[in-house]
Amino acid sequence: MKWLLIVQALYFFLPAYIANMSPVIFKWVPLFNTPIWEKKLGKHKTWRGLIIGTVVGTFVFWLQKLAFSNGFESLALIDYNDFSLLLGFFLGLGAMLGDMAESYLKRQRNIAPGEPWMPWDQLDFVFGGLLLSFLVYVPQAGVVLTLIVLSPLLHVLFNYLGYLLHIHKNKL
Repeated sequence: MKWLLIVQALYFFLPAYIANMSPVIFKWVPLFNTPIWEKKLGKHKTWRGLIIGTVVGTFVFWLQKLAFSNGFESLALIDYNDFSLLLGFFLGLGAMLGDMAESYLKRQRNIAPGEPWMPWDQLDFVFGGLLLSFLVYVPQAGVVLTLIVLSPLLHVLFNYLGYLLHIHKNKL
């Protein structure tokens, strides 16, 4: 039963996870590659990343809604028919804003862009995604705790995979 809760929590947060990865995946897109606030966030926080991350998070949620309404209910933590795309929008936008907030704090502490700042590099998008999603849905405490504990482990794993694939410069 605990495994089911873990899988459901991760599945619920999939829009934020994929939104968080999408700026790196879609860095080849030539549109909106302008820093949002270079002085305070760094040059890598662009309008392209913010827009694409938010759109991708919303799209992933739409796919989850579609899967749910076509009988794929076993991994669902929520009844996707009861929620509009706004929840996916908030998960995606929250992930992006959480990452931007962490970048702002890194600049305030004179930590160079791309330099690790553990555990905040691994939790920034989680806190952002959860906080904004709370506007329309508040999951049970066990789900939140699961996401806070497992997300950093998954983040390190995927960053290392990105490093091996020459997508990321750093292993963490």
